[in-house]
Amino acid sequence: MRILVTGASGFVGSLLVRRLYADGHGVRALARDPQRVHAALEREQDRAALEELEIVRGDALTSEGLTSALEDVEVAYYLIHSIARAPTGGAPFPERDRLAAENFASAAARAGVRRIVYLGGLVPRNGTEERGSNEHGAVAISRHLASREQVERALLAAVPDSLALRASIVIGARSRSFRLLVHLLERMPVLTLPAWHALRTQPIDERDVIEMLAACATVRSPRRSLDIGGPAPLSYGEMLQTIAELMLINRPTLTLAVNLTGITARVAAAMTSEDPELVMALMEGLRYDLLPADHHAAELLGVRLHSFESAVEHALAEWERHEPLAAR
Repeated sequence: MRILVTGASGFVGSLLVRRLYADGHGVRALARDPQRVHAALEREQDRAALEELEIVRGDALTSEGLTSALEDVEVAYYLIHSIARAPTGGAPFPERDRLAAENFASAAARAGVRRIVYLGGLVPRNGTEERGSNEHGAVAISRHLASREQVERALLAAVPDSLALRASIVIGARSRSFRLLVHLLERMPVLTLPAWHALRTQPIDERDVIEMLAACATVRSPRRSLDIGGPAPLSYGEMLQTIAELMLINRPTLTLAVNLTGITARVAAAMTSEDPELVMALMEGLRYDLLPADHHAAELLGVRLHSFESAVEHALAEWERHEPLAAR
């Protein structure tokens, strides 16, 4: 099967390229900078996939290269997110995400692509905790999650047999969300946890996400959107405690009764050398539980889920293959 992977230089995209290649598919990548794709696959030490991979230079935001990239493609994976700070004078990330998704969706429909597979984010559901609701009782949604939902709608509307997987935190050595948590544990002498430490989500192992994405190329699904998550819900405080234990570090903890999102995001970005726009967008979503609507996805896609502890151990081991962990 001829498959296109966008976002192939990202941590999910590069792992997915390897997995699809191992399954015998013909894989093509769309990238603004082909050298970043090469670097990502070299990091994963997959010379065979790198030698076979066809890379088309292009950009969904400008439509450059889309026609060539989608030619003769049956399944296209859309793994593009533009949450980082916009260039000077550029549009904010929700607008960039919307435009890129609409361009890609239109090009895929014209090319006769059978299925688009999108990896998006879990969205809060009605009945989620009231602290995440507005004055009318509707669930308040962050810019980040609203953008993911908007992208999903655009892609699924364009190609009828498309699928969207919705995840919260993906646990992997190159996951920016996971790296943010690790760096906070490494660099904060006192772990100060705002009120969101009690909120729950279901983090999922990168290995399970890749298996699910790969299965989406061929699975017959009665549903177009699937919530995915690990085997058990955890609070953010529990996640941090488990990661700290597995890193063999001990930090005194101070819990707060308020979130102070603006201040917390700026402090976290400065301490972890991360993009403040990214950290702010992620923390804006920490107002409610983010849990899968059900647990059918793993069974439907034939994936046996790893525990959170296993996911963290795997991620930390992969991290240390390429760079030291200050706290270990």
